[in-house]
Amino acid sequence: MKLRFYLVYIVLVAVQILLGNYLNLGQYVLLCFLPSMLLFLPINVGTVAAMLIAFVTGFFVDFFTHGILGLTICALLPVAFCREWIIRLVFGNEVFSRGEDVNIERQGIAKVSLASLIATALFFLIYIWVDGAGTRPMNFNIIRFVLSCVVSMLVSLYVIHILTSEEVRRWR
Repeated sequence: MKLRFYLVYIVLVAVQILLGNYLNLGQYVLLCFLPSMLLFLPINVGTVAAMLIAFVTGFFVDFFTHGILGLTICALLPVAFCREWIIRLVFGNEVFSRGEDVNIERQGIAKVSLASLIATALFFLIYIWVDGAGTRPMNFNIIRFVLSCVVSMLVSLYVIHILTSEEVRRWR
């Protein structure tokens, strides 16, 4: 894990903050690619370190965007906690035994999409539940969940490609 990977990660967090501030897709769609970014951290990053990264990332996103401090943190921490489980479920134990990082070229678009969908769905399940706090109707929350997952997945695949590209990996 070299400096270049973390610089790309920080730039992508800044892009997430800018999108949160200046791109309003309506009340039904939230755009967040942070769960996929957490999922595709280098494989040697443990659960505790991933949770610390999730906390700091969520704090900065909450502080510089919508102002509800703790909302993104609350939804990102379970993703970081389940990160290894999701990777083992989708990609198998071989990834950990070989110590190789997960990327689209090695594992394929289908597996990467599935893993990212699981992380994104977990994030939005918690985010929408906490954000609504029982005040919104269930059909609104379901539509918001589905649309947010679809839109975020499309953007997440591009972000995963950027984060795990050969140029960034070469400098680790």
